[in-house]
Amino acid sequence: MGRFHLLLAALLALLPAVPAMAESPRAPVVILVSIDGFRADYLDRGVTPNLSALAASGISAAMRPSFPSKTFPNHWALVTGKVPDHNGIVSNHFEDPRRPGERFGPGNSDPFWWNEAEPIWVTAEKAGIRTAAMFWPGSDVAWGETRGTRPEDWQHYDQAVTPLQRVETVLDWLRRPEAIRPRLLTLYFDAIDTAGHEYGPDDPRTNEALTKADRYIGMLVQGLRDLGQPADLVVVADHGMAAVSSERVIALDTIADPALYRVVDTGPFAAIEPAPGHERQLADALLKPHDHMQCWARKDIPARLRYGSNPRVASYFCLAQVGWQIAPSAPTEPSSGGAHGYDNAAPEMAALFVASGPDITASGRIAPFDNVDVAPLLRDLLGLPPAPDADGDDAPFRTALRH
Repeated sequence: MGRFHLLLAALLALLPAVPAMAESPRAPVVILVSIDGFRADYLDRGVTPNLSALAASGISAAMRPSFPSKTFPNHWALVTGKVPDHNGIVSNHFEDPRRPGERFGPGNSDPFWWNEAEPIWVTAEKAGIRTAAMFWPGSDVAWGETRGTRPEDWQHYDQAVTPLQRVETVLDWLRRPEAIRPRLLTLYFDAIDTAGHEYGPDDPRTNEALTKADRYIGMLVQGLRDLGQPADLVVVADHGMAAVSSERVIALDTIADPALYRVVDTGPFAAIEPAPGHERQLADALLKPHDHMQCWARKDIPARLRYGSNPRVASYFCLAQVGWQIAPSAPTEPSSGGAHGYDNAAPEMAALFVASGPDITASGRIAPFDNVDVAPLLRDLLGLPPAPDADGDDAPFRTALRH
């Protein structure tokens, strides 16, 4: 028997080696990353090597936000392809005449406020494409009139969840078996916006926040590489940031008697409703020249802003000059920092856009474009047809797409 075993071993040694079963190549996924408040020219400061490497391997641009250049309207514009006037999220705080006495604000997930435009993850889920959201404004909403649709995996926003935990959650979702692995994912970071508001866009501490955020982008890229997971990364911001000061404030109560109006929103712009019976008096006070501010009745807001047809826009709207703010009354304490919400054509409001991956060529810097063009790009990357009623299209990216 010993001699037989030796002979068998010798014969087996002569047979060609059978390779181990290799895992089949992973299909590319699409990851939409928002770095809230990342002004377009922050990319040129030399403190974000990972983002700069992605830009060099793909495309980048100074992207125009939709008006108003606020967080919630623009995150919804990015995933619906519609400007705020058409997607229904017309500001961070607003009212709807159909719901007297109620006001929309961050944290509100009632579908009533969100149902005017369908987000990309709902479109994808309807098409059988699994999606997952590691935070994104509106991603926790059961979108739709009946039972509602959400991403297959989603998280309620919680600022206490660290950037590392956010990245690891995305990577954990991608470690799943193919049958339950998402193909479209979102990821959201807020620290740049927080630093910009607190310190201003030109403060060294804002640069430190940029460096930290870039580090997490590097961790995401390395994690994808370790998984062998090809991904089309689309990294965006919702708006830029401008320096502000308590020395540059327009006090509404010095322009009109507070008994004439109710303030819905203030800051770089003011949304104002007249007190019943005082419409004419308020119009007379607001609709005349003011230093560092211009006001309009809703129907007269300039067409280039693509804003004012939605009844959720306040009856009167005042927009400050960049760097100035509108407040109910004059500040009592000195302050400085940053703000956004200004004219979306202002350079200070331009937002980050970088895209890189297997379906995107290294085409470098492309011309500025409107952020409603991002949703059509995502549709292209996912193989979804164009939306017939979108405000944007994929024209800025066609020469950079491989397919």
